[in-house]
This record gives sequence, C-alpha cells and structure tokens, in this order.
Amino acid sequence: MAYPPPDLLKAHLEACARGDGPAFEKLYRATSPHLYAQLLRIVRQEAAAQDCLQQVYLRIWQVAGQYDANRSRPMTWLSTLTRNVGIDWLRRQRPQESDSEAIIDTLPGEADVEHESDLNQQAESLQQCLTELTAQQRQALELAFFEGLTHHDLASHLTTPLGTVKSWVRRGLERLKECMTRFA
Repeated sequence: MAYPPPDLLKAHLEACARGDGPAFEKLYRATSPHLYAQLLRIVRQEAAAQDCLQQVYLRIWQVAGQYDANRSRPMTWLSTLTRNVGIDWLRRQRPQESDSEAIIDTLPGEADVEHESDLNQQAESLQQCLTELTAQQRQALELAFFEGLTHHDLASHLTTPLGTVKSWVRRGLERLKECMTRFA
C-alpha cells in the first residue's frame, strides 16, 4: 500500500478541519486501505474492523483540527487514532476480556507504530525513487545491495566495463539521494 506524500495528507487534514467534504473523501481513499489493514491486525474480525474503520473516520472528521504537523507525520497521527479505536473495541468485548487484554499486550506501542509508519513511508519513497533510475542504474544497485556484488562482480555479471558499472552505481546513488531528500 503506497502512502500519499505527507504534505498532501497534511493538506487533506487541514481541509477536513475546515469541514471540506471532498478533502475528507480524498483522505479516506488515500489512507483507508492501510488503516483497515491495521485494524484487522488488532481486532482480527472483518466486520469489527469495518465498524472500527467507520469510527476512525468519524473521529478524524471530529478532531482533524487537533492534528499538529510539528508533533508527528500525518500517517503516524492517523495510525495512532486507528490503534486507539481498535484497542477500545477490544476492551469493550466483555466476554473475552482476558483474550482482548492478551492481544492488547502484544500490540506495538505508540512509538512502535510511529517507527513502523516511518519505515513504511521510507520504503515506499525508496521504491518510487528507484523507478526514476535508468534500468542499468537500478539493476547495478539492486545487484550490489541485495546480492552483495562488488564492482568487479557487477562488471563480470553484466558483461560491462568496470568504469561503466562504477558510473552507474555512483550516478544511481546520487539520483537516489537527491530523490529521497524530496520526501524528507
């Protein structure tokens, strides 16, 4: 699931705080798959996850004005609201209280949710940046970093002169760095 850029989510949240229905719909379309998956991991029932998702978006509509970009990224804030709704649902399940408490104990904490959200955003940014490389640069970097090939191994594997392979790797890394700074 690809996250939209944080600036776009922030703009949607700000517009929601002003009562902008179309922005709320865009926010829903952009974030609901991730938040639903998160709820499904917490409550472990499709119907409950759907009900909880409705509660999450009702809550977002009500408290969008409380979002503070200086404190967290938009997806982190939304994930925290979602986690809280899911945990509240688990706690309301009286007959299975011991089970729900055991599940709650296994859930990641808020810091873990924020860290996971940041890692997911970075991974998606990296994937998007990889598409901006030439095919040769991408292949050379993937072989170097995922297969552990050295420059010499790459040149041999790709049947390409060593200097050319080194250029592909260097320029590819430069383009990745430049692209990743746009997402920071």
